[in-house]
Amino acid sequence: MKTYEYIEASNQNGIGLIELNRPSQYNALNRKMVREILHAAQDFDQNVEVLAIVITGKGRAFSAGADIDEMAEDNSIRLELLNQFADWDQLALIKKPLIGAVKGFVFGGGFELALCCDLLIAAEGTEFSFPEVNLGVMPGAGGTQRLTKIVGRTKALEWLWTGGRITTADALQHGLINRVVMPELLMEETLKTARIITQQAPLSIRLIKDSVNKAVDYSLYEGMQFERKNFYLLFSSEDQKEGMNAFIEKRKPKFKGR
Repeated sequence: MKTYEYIEASNQNGIGLIELNRPSQYNALNRKMVREILHAAQDFDQNVEVLAIVITGKGRAFSAGADIDEMAEDNSIRLELLNQFADWDQLALIKKPLIGAVKGFVFGGGFELALCCDLLIAAEGTEFSFPEVNLGVMPGAGGTQRLTKIVGRTKALEWLWTGGRITTADALQHGLINRVVMPELLMEETLKTARIITQQAPLSIRLIKDSVNKAVDYSLYEGMQFERKNFYLLFSSEDQKEGMNAFIEKRKPKFKGR
């Protein structure tokens, strides 16, 4: 595995684990750290031995947000030339399941990173927030868009305008997270969920993710046409034949991802 400055990446028996590793700064995200997260995710996405990816944070927090010290003196032209959010855009192109295991603070850019995940499992006591309004700015890595698509316009505006903290109970109620677990069980439960997913047919998992993501933006008719093509496509796979034959023969299928 590659060595990184701000994260750790490892293959946990077919699950790619990315751990944010700036615990003394509550895993505040600087530009290099985001780039490292992206590169690790892309490497796992291309690794045939990895079937799902988990992102979590070391220490007491998932991520308290962007590294303000890095951004305080930026201006509009510098941000434009840096193409500040290009790496964030690439995260949306990861094909494999991306599962977030979050705890402590999930603020600002950390919240945006969490919203890039397909599933989120949160430790009891986790707090979410977009505090950018308190600094005279706003989310820029997709926070306003992803949050609104999940919770709706009025609730998104309330949370974005006030910069208030969102409890796990509120996050669960509004569909931001999938499950709340005790802190000491966070990684165990997250890896258990990831392990279930890795036992499924990889091509099915990939095309299901693709179809669900399209459902967010497409009309119902357009989404159904896209879904149908993916359905037909899977009938050209070896895994479809293996899965159905295993069902008929009353045995566990052995999927190969092709």
